[in-house]
Amino acid sequence: MALFEVTEYDKKIWEEELRDFLPEKIIDIHTHVYKRDTVNKSSSVAPRRGIVSWTSTIARHNPMEDLEETYKLMFPGKDVKALVFAACTKDKAATDNAYISEKVKENGWPSLYFSNPTESADELEKKIREGGFLGIKCYLNLSPDYIPANEIRIFDFFPKHQLARLNEMGAICMCHIPRNGRLSDPVNIQQILEIRKEFPKLRLIVAHIGRAYTKENVGNAFDLLTTEPETMYDFSANCCEYAITEVIKRCGVKHVMFGTDMPVLRMRTHRIEENGTYVNLVPPGLYYDPLGDPHLREVSEEEGKKITFFAYEELLAFKRAVKTLGLTKEDVEDIMYNNANNLIEGARKDIYGV
Repeated sequence: MALFEVTEYDKKIWEEELRDFLPEKIIDIHTHVYKRDTVNKSSSVAPRRGIVSWTSTIARHNPMEDLEETYKLMFPGKDVKALVFAACTKDKAATDNAYISEKVKENGWPSLYFSNPTESADELEKKIREGGFLGIKCYLNLSPDYIPANEIRIFDFFPKHQLARLNEMGAICMCHIPRNGRLSDPVNIQQILEIRKEFPKLRLIVAHIGRAYTKENVGNAFDLLTTEPETMYDFSANCCEYAITEVIKRCGVKHVMFGTDMPVLRMRTHRIEENGTYVNLVPPGLYYDPLGDPHLREVSEEEGKKITFFAYEELLAFKRAVKTLGLTKEDVEDIMYNNANNLIEGARKDIYGV
């Protein structure tokens, strides 16, 4: 039995819109992997500081085999690999890190260590090297508990002593920025600029285009951030055509990468922008809504039949941005594969000398 259903409507979108548009080789720069027994059912629906609840409704487990099967189902005929890391569950990070380290030795995929801001620089480097990781991923819910969610700063979960060591190593830092203002927040902008100035060898990825899921989230951020050309951006879980267009136009093709945030993008949804925020329209009865998340809204059964995978929605938004900007087939290949491959191999060489 397949991991999930691929409908005739999904197949139509793949064949008519995406198959020929996408290159033969793809790297998904942003994915989460975790074992069945590392997700606590009760905690997966409980409120977590600074984290939306709807993502917990997609997949309670995503072992490596499920991720590999997902790509076979969604991207038939394409050679897809991923940069993988753990989920944002503080109590399971050690178990997930060990599991990922073991699995990537089997399939050769690159991976990041899910870090904790309390770790010393020496501890962090030791964990990275022992596990064969290429850098770190952390999440804002690991910042000190006394800081209110809307006041968390990047340095609260990526402390400077860790960034300094990553800079020495030439390692990757996958940064999911905090704060309600997202990419347009002035504190976020200034701290990204500070990271680039102080840690120039650090391979910084601003995930989800800085969580700019609507035009309002972009603001005037790129008036400042384009002065730091070494910053990389992924557009994982982002269907905002404006944000994708702006990051490519303002930062350049060589600084943007494809990502999914799997397993989240297995979701069936059509994302809309409403009053400056995003809403995921979903088929009725498919996803439970334990906390009344305002980002999740069911549509009618008839409308639900015309809703495809979140991953396809993201790629269709990217395709529209490509058309708007007049990008070439080679540009698409850079964004879908070459930029990520160069980043990964550069980190591997700097850290391990191979």
